[in-house]
Amino acid sequence: MNDTGLRLAAHARQVGIAALMLAGGPAWAQANVAQPAPDRVVLAPHRAVYDLVLDNAKPSGNIETAKGRIAFEFTGDACEGYALSFRQVTQLGTEAGPRVIDARTTSFEAGDGASYRFKTESSSGGATPETVDGTAEKNSGGYEVKLRQPKAEIHRDGADALFPNAQMKAVIQAARTGKHTLNVRLYDGANSGKEVYDTLSVIGKRIESEPSEKPLQRPEFEKMARWPVTISYFKVDSGESTPSYSISFELYENGVTGAIKLDYGSFALRGTLTRLDLLPQEACVK
Repeated sequence: MNDTGLRLAAHARQVGIAALMLAGGPAWAQANVAQPAPDRVVLAPHRAVYDLVLDNAKPSGNIETAKGRIAFEFTGDACEGYALSFRQVTQLGTEAGPRVIDARTTSFEAGDGASYRFKTESSSGGATPETVDGTAEKNSGGYEVKLRQPKAEIHRDGADALFPNAQMKAVIQAARTGKHTLNVRLYDGANSGKEVYDTLSVIGKRIESEPSEKPLQRPEFEKMARWPVTISYFKVDSGESTPSYSISFELYENGVTGAIKLDYGSFALRGTLTRLDLLPQEACVK
């Protein structure tokens, strides 16, 4: 798997996570669901589909055309934790000919953010998929990663890092309180399963215009606050001043995201939310 394929796989996981946050009690939730405190962030189970195209506003090197789709499903509750299953298929037209990159990920993060399971399968051009499969557990001051694939090994880090759901909760909380930047150290099992990222979130002013994507043109979103957010990912200890990749999106106060942009450095993709199914929420008092 080349670096572009690995970045697509890692980036797709972040799109899925970014679209799954819920703050407060939505009108569509089951009546028996306990409503969280106003300052808490609770994730909302749902399915979403994004259609991808090449961002012509950014120079794309040898990438002449691009299209694709991200589809994911997010289930669970704040007590036990949340499971994410998604797939991104991207078709790239290059000077050397067409190429298809297929990335599939499943993950589970405990409700308290203390443990994380992940498995990513990525292939390019019909080649045998490359797999990264493992678990991560918080410990005193840091975390430990146990990989099963691509080979069995243990990786320990003495510095703390957040797992993906906890990272996005922090972004939502920052947006609510009017912060414009947030630095968070993230472990998400990306690439080799041993890398950790410093992330910088830039949060803009509240957006007042009507959303352009049809699935968001519904009553429950009419008066809901949303902000433009860009998250940049820097490999820890890489010495690089430019991010490995970045993702931009419109973040609603209930955590749903739209108008996404995936910037891989050499080219970028824009994603449009074409389907959003809000799923029943299990009762949980946490």
